[in-house]
Amino acid sequence: MKTYVLFILIAFSTFSGIAQRGVRIGYVDMDYILQNVEEYQMANKQLASKVQKWKGEAEDQEQTIQKMWADLNAEKILLTKELIQEREEEINALERQMKDYQQDRFGPQGDLVRQRSQLVKPIQDQVFNAVQEIAANKKYDFVFDKSADVVMLYSDKRHDISEQILRSINVTRKQEDRKAPNSALDEFQEEEKDPELKAREEAYEEKKETIANDVEARREAKLKEIEARKKAYEERRQKMLEEREARRKAKLEERERLKEENKSSNTTENEEGE
Repeated sequence: MKTYVLFILIAFSTFSGIAQRGVRIGYVDMDYILQNVEEYQMANKQLASKVQKWKGEAEDQEQTIQKMWADLNAEKILLTKELIQEREEEINALERQMKDYQQDRFGPQGDLVRQRSQLVKPIQDQVFNAVQEIAANKKYDFVFDKSADVVMLYSDKRHDISEQILRSINVTRKQEDRKAPNSALDEFQEEEKDPELKAREEAYEEKKETIANDVEARREAKLKEIEARKKAYEERRQKMLEEREARRKAKLEERERLKEENKSSNTTENEEGE
């Protein structure tokens, strides 16, 4: 559909050449503009650093959960069915927490998408304003974004007004900097510290710490229980061994007693026979 629209515009431009003047068409390369706006690049690096931190936290959670599953599998032989079920519920709760964290950070409505939008929007607004001004001054009828979804099968470089847009943005920024010292990067950093995001991060950290402490406490309690069960088992085993040894000694003593009685009986019979 978008291709057809572009063809219609080109056809319209051709037929309009018969009129007093032709239709003037220009385009901008938004990707190129973003790459050449220093403040955007600085803020983008800051966001990339945050993304790496979030990924690291997600990986740490996943490794912790994998270790908990491995520990549970290794200890199952010593646990009751109820204890196994309780441990599985704890790990499943942590897995749900991990998925919620990944969704909050990287989901369609997550922090990454939201902050990236916040980062790009000021530049997009500046580009839009610059396009309006340049298009009005130079009598452009249409201005397209080359990096958008419009299919441009061919575009002559002379119609590219990206450099003009950059110059206009730089001039506007210098004028604004003289009036207000805050840059787009400063605004992005301030936005990062908004109460909602800060509250979410603090709530997550508090919840993560609470869960970690609870899991550790439960783990220590279970280890103590396992040790107590082991100790009780060893005591029962030792008692059984001692009882077995006592029975063995009793049998040996009984056997020796019977042998002595038989020996004594035989001696008496021999003496009577003589």
